[in-house]
Formats: sequence, C-alpha cells, structure tokens
Amino acid sequence: MTDTEFKYGDSKWLEQPEHISKSQVKREMHALQALGAELVALSPAARAKLPLDEELKDALELADKLANKREALRRHMQFIGRLMREREDELEPIEQALAIIRNTNQAATRQFHKVETWRDRLLAEADAVTDFIAEYPDVDVQQLRQLIRNSKKEQEKQQPPKSYRELFQLIKPLIIQD
Repeated sequence: MTDTEFKYGDSKWLEQPEHISKSQVKREMHALQALGAELVALSPAARAKLPLDEELKDALELADKLANKREALRRHMQFIGRLMREREDELEPIEQALAIIRNTNQAATRQFHKVETWRDRLLAEADAVTDFIAEYPDVDVQQLRQLIRNSKKEQEKQQPPKSYRELFQLIKPLIIQD
C-alpha cells in the first residue's frame, strides 16, 4: 500500500499514514511487555538507577508483591506493558540505563569466570603456577602453593572443598583488579 490511497466516492486522493499490520502492533506490544518484565526482574537497587516516573515505580513495586500470585502477576504484567506503551516516546533513556546495567552484570560475570578458569587451571596443570605468578606477581606464592596442594588432597579424599574456596578467594582480588 502506498502513502496515498484513493477512496471510493471521493473525487480526490487523500493522504493516509502507512498501514501498520496487526501483527506488527502485537510484536511491538510484546516487546514492551518483555521490557516491563525485565524491569520487574531487576533488584530494587538496580531499578533505583533507572529514570522511571512514580506510576511506573509503583507498578514495579506492586509486581514484586504479586510474585507468588501467578494470575495476578500475569494481569499486572499486562498493565505494566500498557504503561510502557503509554510512555513509548520516553523509553529511550530507560533502555539506555538498562543496557548499562546489563553490560555491568556481563562484565562482572566475565571476570568471575576468569577467576574460576584460573583456579581450575592451577589445579589441573603443573606449569600453571609459574604462569599465574608471572601474570600476577603480587600473589603470596607460598600460600598459593599450599592451597593448591591442600585442594588436591581434599579432592582425592573427597573432603569438603575448603581449600578450593580459599584458593578462589586468594586469586579473586588479584584478577578482578585488572
């Protein structure tokens, strides 16, 4: 369909906006509901960082209270979706702040995985200790070697992983400060 359309019984061309399909409207509605669900899933501290108006804040707080009431929460999520549609022009700052929160969480997760990888590598490979010391010279070498030894003994004897956790806590500040 074009931007202009001829109507029967009318002798002139009328300007009409481009037609938006019902499916497209539904896709946009579901995307806004998904954004609302993502806002509900955030912790109150993370939500406080977002530029939300009072009505939306109140709706998100009520969603927290309805968490155990499945049908009420479903209906409330639709209400949040409607609030999001009403604020469609004002959503860009919220989406930008949400993207920053997502990236922060992903960066923290990547660093955490890096610490886990180093811990597993220290326990599995003999030359990993020298590589770790070369990369992180501030480590207490004696304590590092002792925790590795104790951790291997715990694994052999199938004991609780006390030294395994301590090894993680020893290397975590060294790796995360990078």
